[in-house]
Amino acid sequence: MTTSLPHYHWLASPEGDRYLREATEWRRSGLTDLKIGERLRAVLDAERSALVLTQIDLRDRAATKFADAARMLFTRAGLEQSTSEQIAHHRAGRFAGSPHIVDLCCGIGGDLMAMAALQVPLTAVDLDPVHLFLAEYNARLVDPNVQLTTILADVREVEIDPMAAVFIDPARRTAGGKRVGYQSEPPIDWAIGLAYRANAVAIKTAPGIPHDLLPEGWEMEHISLGPDLKEAVMWSPGLAGEFAGHGQYRVPPHRATVIAGSEVHSIRGSHIDVLHTVEPMPGQWLHDVNPAVTNAGMVWELAEAIEANLIDPQIGFLVSDSPATSPFSTSYRVLEVLPWHEKRVKQALVALDAGPVDIRRRGLAGDVPTITKRLRGTGKQRILLAMTRVDDRPTAIICAVE
Repeated sequence: MTTSLPHYHWLASPEGDRYLREATEWRRSGLTDLKIGERLRAVLDAERSALVLTQIDLRDRAATKFADAARMLFTRAGLEQSTSEQIAHHRAGRFAGSPHIVDLCCGIGGDLMAMAALQVPLTAVDLDPVHLFLAEYNARLVDPNVQLTTILADVREVEIDPMAAVFIDPARRTAGGKRVGYQSEPPIDWAIGLAYRANAVAIKTAPGIPHDLLPEGWEMEHISLGPDLKEAVMWSPGLAGEFAGHGQYRVPPHRATVIAGSEVHSIRGSHIDVLHTVEPMPGQWLHDVNPAVTNAGMVWELAEAIEANLIDPQIGFLVSDSPATSPFSTSYRVLEVLPWHEKRVKQALVALDAGPVDIRRRGLAGDVPTITKRLRGTGKQRILLAMTRVDDRPTAIICAVE
């Protein structure tokens, strides 16, 4: 069934909302979807029954992204592509004080909701009429009186307020839903060009975007939710940092941000000339670096901050003689270090009474799920196994998970 705008108008109506709430209560009481469907079809046609079932399923899935998911409306594609609430609120903070914010390619409104809390005039633009309707619906859950203008159009054809701050989340999937890396529609270079038409610009993109695409004076921020790298944002000079006068922004070009619950931690790029590499040894501590830091190219900055050393100039593992308390890394006690050879690693794990094995692969090829199954033991010791390179040599670093 193809879901169209009239379907969502019905879901947003008092009647649609009533059935959504009833179906949600039935699911919470333990009723199966089969039984829920039977109850719905007793009072609704098959099409609307399917709409309600799909929507309560999407709301359940969205609960990990949005605190108010139980009241929001979604499409499946819109939910998958939406920004989580924690990241959206973190990002919206940079727009505070802007006289007008324009959200291009707004989708279902994940970022628009965070911007609605700023209580400034908003404009949302999208080519999909369903997503544009949902963006407004969801934003008004935050503030029913939000000053919001919606425009159904190709973002490339929209006139931009020169005083506005612009946020754009270009599509990074094909029409069939396939991911296309950092390539997007509109392209990144078009989005960068918005800086000549607006006061400031922020571009959401994939974390694998090449650093050399960042224009001079801009900042690139890589963002993780806990240990999971989610996205990168390119900030134009108007949003990148402190104004230094004479039209110049003195801003390190890279930032790594880790959001853990309600806490936000950031580390900025600097200029470090030389850091030594060392051979890891049993008794030391291995620091598994958050991917926001590695993708931002800031492993050396973190090493300096936590007083650790690199094991290889190209690898995101650090070592030191003591554990580190840092939101940007997790520390594990090193039990054994040996050349990477799966049979020898298995023997060492058996000798250590290994049970579950968590493999972190950096710098070596290999099918981690398959190798994990072969190395998993029946013992009591939980193990973190760094499958990596030390001074460009394939190496296994076996660590205790405590």
